[in-house]
Amino acid sequence: MTTSSHPSRIEWVGQSCALLRAIAAEFETTLPFKGLTIGTAIHLEPKTIALLMTLRAGGAQLVATGNLNSTQPATVDYLKRQGITVIGGQTTDATTHSGFIDALLDHQPDLLLDNGGDLFARVAERPYGTLLGGTEETTSGRTRLEPMRDAIGLPVLVINDSPIKQFAENRHAVGQSLFESYMRFTNRSTNGKRVTVFGYGACGKGTAACFRNAYSAVSVVDVDPVATLEAHLDGFSTPRPDDAIRSADVIVTVTGSASILTASDLATLKDGVILLNGGHFPHETDVAGMRADNAVVAAETYADEGIETLVLADGRRIHILGAGHMANLAGSRALGNSVESMDLGFALQARCLERVASRTLDASMCVVPVPGDIDAMVASAYLELHR
Repeated sequence: MTTSSHPSRIEWVGQSCALLRAIAAEFETTLPFKGLTIGTAIHLEPKTIALLMTLRAGGAQLVATGNLNSTQPATVDYLKRQGITVIGGQTTDATTHSGFIDALLDHQPDLLLDNGGDLFARVAERPYGTLLGGTEETTSGRTRLEPMRDAIGLPVLVINDSPIKQFAENRHAVGQSLFESYMRFTNRSTNGKRVTVFGYGACGKGTAACFRNAYSAVSVVDVDPVATLEAHLDGFSTPRPDDAIRSADVIVTVTGSASILTASDLATLKDGVILLNGGHFPHETDVAGMRADNAVVAAETYADEGIETLVLADGRRIHILGAGHMANLAGSRALGNSVESMDLGFALQARCLERVASRTLDASMCVVPVPGDIDAMVASAYLELHR
């Protein structure tokens, strides 16, 4: 028996992405991206490597950068060793990240794989003629790009609007990984904790379910009365926002919107409350505004744990995980969503980029859901591999 000395998590993840491996084998023959450059701005962590290697198997040249905070140095090093151009590294500074986006677009890639709308928002300001279109991964990005459809004027397929992405990654995997992140950061029990989840989209549904399954008393808050009614009928309490904040031991934000929790909520927050974000952008909790508020007399940072504690004048302590960044990709040993869910989501990415590269779509397909035949193709392939 031959043994490998020290395989890494990158190899573990790559071996686990059965769907991407099958697509890569096909792409080596069909070469859908031959002669094309794909620019990507997405979380640079081991599962992303499996996607980028699949695209390269299809003939693509790749130029990549990351998202705020989530870039993992080992992933960058690996990609560079594979000859992939990587721009920048890990940063929490928005201006620095913006510079990375500009530098990537200076390469004028033929296709863009976006995550949060950073690339296509800049394309709307500074278009270039060789761009064929691309994909956007997130709800946050779709919301950002929808008003720019006319300015973009190219096919952009939104992965998050696929039903597969909604139930496989958002509902199941985000819920699991945010629950795991709470445990990883805090090592505290969930039993009997009062947990408030802001947002009852797919991510909120999964998060609420996972904490309830861990014996927490879960409340849900959503600005949409229809979503709130669904949460009520699903058996969750649905108090008004102030009451939900006041009673919570843990607050999880998964809305895709800004300023869900602000300094104005400091007066209401319970002593010892833990604030956890699962939204793409680190602005669902206004951490900077809270730090600067006059009610805060001290801040304690558990640097190795990724926990910041704000001490208020009346003695209450507010704990913030991962500085308000997406918790499942923040802090020590951040693993993100499960491999299987990302295998599905990244298979959608690969197939959608293949479709855009085929030049069969037009501007009417700008910021629209994944075509139904691609959903069916990916679902069937996954089932065949896992039955």
